[in-house]
Amino acid sequence: MSKEVKPVYGGQAVVEGVMFGGKKHTVTAIRRKDGTIEYFELPRQSSKAIASLKKIPFLRGIIAIIEASANGSKHLTFSTERYEVDPSEDHAIEEQEPSKLALILGVATIGILSFLFGKFVFTLIPVFLAELTRPLFKSDLAQILIEGLFKLLLLLTYIYFVSLTPMIKRVFQYHGAEHKVINAFENGYELTVQNVQAASRLHYRCGSSFILFTVIVGIFVYMLVPTEPLWARVLNRLALIPVVLGISFEVLQLTNKLRDFPVLKYLGYPGLWLQLLTTKEPSDDQVEVAIASFNKLLEIEKVAEEDVEAEEIV
Repeated sequence: MSKEVKPVYGGQAVVEGVMFGGKKHTVTAIRRKDGTIEYFELPRQSSKAIASLKKIPFLRGIIAIIEASANGSKHLTFSTERYEVDPSEDHAIEEQEPSKLALILGVATIGILSFLFGKFVFTLIPVFLAELTRPLFKSDLAQILIEGLFKLLLLLTYIYFVSLTPMIKRVFQYHGAEHKVINAFENGYELTVQNVQAASRLHYRCGSSFILFTVIVGIFVYMLVPTEPLWARVLNRLALIPVVLGISFEVLQLTNKLRDFPVLKYLGYPGLWLQLLTTKEPSDDQVEVAIASFNKLLEIEKVAEEDVEAEEIV
C-alpha cells in the first residue's frame, strides 16, 4: 500500500509565535502578554503570471524567496505590534486599523529590501576580506575557497551572537517548535504537545539550510568567473546573486526529496547542523502556540477547499 502523500507546509518563527503557510493561506498565532492566543490570517495572492513563473526550475526559487520575504514581513509586524499592546487597549487598536492597512505594501517592500541588503552585505564583505589575502593566496581557486570560508565564518558568528539576546533566543525556540509540528504532522502523529515535543527540531526544508547552501553553491558558481580585477569580482558577485539563489533553492528541494534514501540523506546534513544554532528546544507553552497556528491553518484550508468544491458542483 503506497504511503499517503501529505500537503507540503512551511513556516516561520515570529515574535512570541509561529506562522504557517499552506496552499491558499498563511496563519500566525502568537501568545499575548495575558496568556491568550491571537491569530492573524492572510490569503495567498498570486497572479497567473507569478504562478507560472513558480513552475520554472531555478527561477521558482527566486520568486518563492521574494514572496516569503513579503508575506513574512506582514506576519512579523503583526506579532511585534500585537504582543506589545496591552489587551485592555484592543478596542483602541481596532479603531486605528484602517490606517495600518495603508502601510501593508510598505511593510512588504521593507521585508524584501532588508533581505536584499543582508544578501549584499554577506556577499561583498567576504570578497574584500579574501582580497586582503591576495599576497599569500594568488590563484583564483584559493581566493574563491577563502572567500567561501570568510562567508561561512561571518554567517556562523552573526547567528551565534544574535542568538545570545533573550528575544532572538525565544524566536529560535519558536523556530524549533515550528519544525517539531511539521515533523510530527509529516510522520502522521496526532498533534499533541507530548507528540510534538518528541519530534525533531531539525528539518530538511528549513531556510537555515538554504542560507548555508548559498555559501556552498556560491563556491562552485564563482569558479566560472575570474577573481581579478577587484571591481570585476564585485560586479560578478552581485550579478550572480540570483543564480546562486536559484540553484541553492533547487539543491534544498533535492536534499528534501532524498532524505529517506540511505547515503544520499547525508547531502542535507550541513543544513541540519546549522539548524543546531538557529533552533532551540521550545517549552510546552511555545509548542502549544505552534500547534494552535497549524491547526488554524488546516481549518481555514479545509473550508476554502470545500467552498471551491461547492462552486464546481454549482
